[in-house]
Amino acid sequence: MSASAKQQPTRRASKEFRRRQLIEATIYSIAKRGLGDTTLAHVSTKAGLSQGIINLHFSNKDNLLTEALKYLRDEYEKNWRTSLSKSPEDAASQLASLLKADYNTKVADPKKLAVWFAFWGEVKSRPTYKKICQSRVSDYTKILEEMLNSLIKEGSYEGLNADELSQTIISLADGLWLNMLVSSGELKRSDATHTMMQYMAQIFPKHKSFFQ
Repeated sequence: MSASAKQQPTRRASKEFRRRQLIEATIYSIAKRGLGDTTLAHVSTKAGLSQGIINLHFSNKDNLLTEALKYLRDEYEKNWRTSLSKSPEDAASQLASLLKADYNTKVADPKKLAVWFAFWGEVKSRPTYKKICQSRVSDYTKILEEMLNSLIKEGSYEGLNADELSQTIISLADGLWLNMLVSSGELKRSDATHTMMQYMAQIFPKHKSFFQ
């Protein structure tokens, strides 16, 4: 193997490491200052890197912000998929794991919640942000509806519509995120999880033992 071939993985790893440094510094800055007041200088200072490195990896601030949002979206999806992979395969257990995943430390971190809401506040004027934010729950919603349909059929629940119920659940989850953010720690992740599980136990009383 040539020397250049040996160096390629290291260079690739270094590139990904720098990109992640900058994205994490961007998330920190947005959480602290908001989208509008975050500058490349803030990001470079937090990352301990030059602004030239930002331009090298992202070209400009808009691209950096977009990649930060994609990073959060991908992290969110990986989180719930990992939770499902570790859960028993019955519909009730899978549903509980999927919903509890929203309050894992990695995604329900106060800084990241602040960043999500900062981007959500811009979706009306920024189609790119809107598309990425919508994609956050596209696969999630499909899987959620499948689980709800399975549970409705399994428990012979009447009067429940999986499509409508999935939208209610997602709205409740987003609302709990907001309450966690604005309550300054009074509403903890465990409280939010408990609230969601209580709601599910009321909707699916025959399966309430799974929602604890």
